[in-house]
Amino acid sequence: MTDREKLDLLEDMLELDEGVLNEEMKMEEIEGWDSMAKLSLIVLMDDEFGKKLSGEQINGFKTIKDILDYMG
Repeated sequence: MTDREKLDLLEDMLELDEGVLNEEMKMEEIEGWDSMAKLSLIVLMDDEFGKKLSGEQINGFKTIKDILDYMG
């Protein structure tokens, strides 16, 4: 899966328009990045990548690139 495809998944999850997210964006700058989005990310990681994600790990994500790196 390409980084663009991963970004598309994140944009869908956050209900953002296509092309809004980029790797350098800080998590606190993203509209809709709240507790519900974090829960959705846990589900996304499990469903799409078979990876377990904890709240502590999510809190460690500072940029979109951090999430993409975790996706693998």
